[in-house]
Amino acid sequence: MKAERIKASIRTIKDWPKEGINFRDVTTLFEDPDAYRAVLNRLAGWATEEEFDLVVGIDARGFILAGALAYQQHKPLVLVRKKGKLPFDTISEDYQLEYGEATIETHNSPLVDGKRVLIVDDLLATGGTALAAARLMKRLGAAHIGFAAIIDLVELPGRQALAKEGIDAFTVIDFTEDE
Repeated sequence: MKAERIKASIRTIKDWPKEGINFRDVTTLFEDPDAYRAVLNRLAGWATEEEFDLVVGIDARGFILAGALAYQQHKPLVLVRKKGKLPFDTISEDYQLEYGEATIETHNSPLVDGKRVLIVDDLLATGGTALAAARLMKRLGAAHIGFAAIIDLVELPGRQALAKEGIDAFTVIDFTEDE
């Protein structure tokens, strides 16, 4: 499936959650089984080439992708959630969003130690969430970290921020602000 077809399956909501933000709503992509399958196949192809040991899903849309990818790759799935949503011993990380601040956390688990970790989310914007998840994985002893998403908002500095930290990033499609 061509990138244009995948892009067409994603709804853009202008000025949400605040004025000046073009929200890329991937729930419409999930409703299109052909587009969803094409995205997962591209993510899985990259994950297979990179030989990751486990998949990390970022709350909430990243869970949908990471769960399917972990299942397809037969890899463990680690969840990174919004603060206060995990019931056991956790570690947390604060970070900046393009429109505010947030905190994420994950279970304090030995599963990550020494592993090649693939962090998955729906999109890459400023890189704040991805970098916070990467910091959590580093604190848990990850040997290598990669990041994958459906969308790269190319006019925002996310890809460059990840590269600066030595994190390889793979995205299926790019969006510019005027699309």
